[in-house]
Amino acid sequence: MTMYMYPTYHYEDQVFLERQFPGLSDFPGLPGLPQFPGQPGLPPSSQAPTAPPPAFIPQQQSASTFAVDPGAISFCLFRNTFIWLNNGARFWYYPIFVGPRSVAGFRWNGRFWTIFGIDTRQINSFSCF
Repeated sequence: MTMYMYPTYHYEDQVFLERQFPGLSDFPGLPGLPQFPGQPGLPPSSQAPTAPPPAFIPQQQSASTFAVDPGAISFCLFRNTFIWLNNGARFWYYPIFVGPRSVAGFRWNGRFWTIFGIDTRQINSFSCF
């Protein structure tokens, strides 16, 4: 079974992004998420990682019955992070933005990094390295 995850956007996140990156709304693309890496108006830190994530899969610590706190996952910004979702999916992630209810960054698909955003309520647990 192939499962596709689609980004989840919230108006509050878009407003926060526009405050952090003035002029962001001047560029076409996904609303509420940073545009493609390298576009003018974005900080260099929004670039995808240049190396693959670690070769191991960490052991999941403790799962939470509550939504992931955006403040907690913000400590993983710009770091390789392994994420377990409520639906059982798991993957390496490189977060570059944490909003009130969502995280944006790059997801490792097994060959390269792709831009990806997700609602924090869909995250069961995470571990950053």
